Amino acid sequence: MQVNTGLRSVLGHPAIYDFFQTLMGSDRIRRELVTDYVRPVEGMRLLDIGCGTARILDYLPPLIYHGFDLSQEYIDEALLRYSGRGTFRCAMVEEATLQGEPSYDLVLAVGVLHHLDDESVSQLLVLAKSSLKDGGRLVTIDPCFDKDQNPIARFLVGKDRGQNVRTAVQYRELGCNTFEQVAGEAKHRSWIPYTHWIMECTR
Repeated sequence: MQVNTGLRSVLGHPAIYDFFQTLMGSDRIRRELVTDYVRPVEGMRLLDIGCGTARILDYLPPLIYHGFDLSQEYIDEALLRYSGRGTFRCAMVEEATLQGEPSYDLVLAVGVLHHLDDESVSQLLVLAKSSLKDGGRLVTIDPCFDKDQNPIARFLVGKDRGQNVRTAVQYRELGCNTFEQVAGEAKHRSWIPYTHWIMECTR
């Protein structure tokens, strides 16, 4: 669930969404996410749930990339920008959607969990686990409430379009309900104060 009224509604436009993400330091965050958590290997199979405009591809080596998003505008932008780099579909990721697909080395969910209630998160985690090879990983990143965060970060996180921003403990508990191996950390940003929870779940 997300709020798409008022000022938040303009983020549905791909160019404005990308500009806002850049303003918030997304280039540095994506680079860190890929280097420290995704750790891509050329030729690996990657499923990106909620891929947005697929800007993560700017930081990835050649690999087999499947991106899904519910916004046709975002998918159209991804197709325009990254034609030939992967496949992009405007669809809900479900078992039926992935029917017949080989298992993935990595499932990525960037800024997805905080838009979902606990039941929907659990369904996504189960689907991710079933889509992964043995030893495959799910990597997520979402806004996070944390007792040590800057008050400005807490304010900004509270204004996110997603209506299910959680604490680190709450995100971790959801991961542990499905995966046996769960690691994660809260990252405090200083350029524009913000806090993210990054989680790595291994099958």
